[in-house]
Amino acid sequence: MIRPLSDGIPPLTPDGDQARQWAEHELSDPAYAQARPTPVDRIARAVQDFLSSLVGGQAPDAWGLWLALAVAAILIALIIVSAILAGRSRLARRGSSAATELFGDTETRTAAQLRRAAASAVADEDWGQAVILRFRALARGLVERRAVELVPGATVHAFARAAGRAFPGRADDLDAAASAFDDVRYLRRPGTAALYGAVARADDAVQAERPVDAAAELVR
Repeated sequence: MIRPLSDGIPPLTPDGDQARQWAEHELSDPAYAQARPTPVDRIARAVQDFLSSLVGGQAPDAWGLWLALAVAAILIALIIVSAILAGRSRLARRGSSAATELFGDTETRTAAQLRRAAASAVADEDWGQAVILRFRALARGLVERRAVELVPGATVHAFARAAGRAFPGRADDLDAAASAFDDVRYLRRPGTAALYGAVARADDAVQAERPVDAAAELVR
């Protein structure tokens, strides 16, 4: 505020630049900064005004403030829960294509991709590679479905036993598939159409069924 001088003569009217400088100097006073509402204050006031409008503006200030804070807390909690669930969903999707150790080799392909690779090997009559790829597709598929959980160093027969607990009606088929993979991959025996057929039958069978228990079986 511009006050008269001590001799009663009013001050000269400032020009635009001078007035702006006076205003900036006045507003730089810390008292103005302390009195300025914070973002939290503005949000709380906005929520309070909204809630008051819902009840016809009759809510007392104290009641409206507490209600606004409660609503804000609920909204924050919902946002946090949503973020956690979204993060878990992304991890689940990422895990389905993550690198996994499948009986001595690290594999990044999905079960569907492994099955296509096995089909290509069959077309080339590379039965040994077809057996290996199809069995890995079987294992990868059960991991993707969370029917079986693999641990590093698990053997094919340990896997077959765990898968047999999830699919008890296919325990013999799974054991035969594991033996076929073991013969070709570790014993270096030549692959045959019969061995591939044993693996493919087991894979097709478990794909068509649901595991008896939704909980993952841990291979040890």
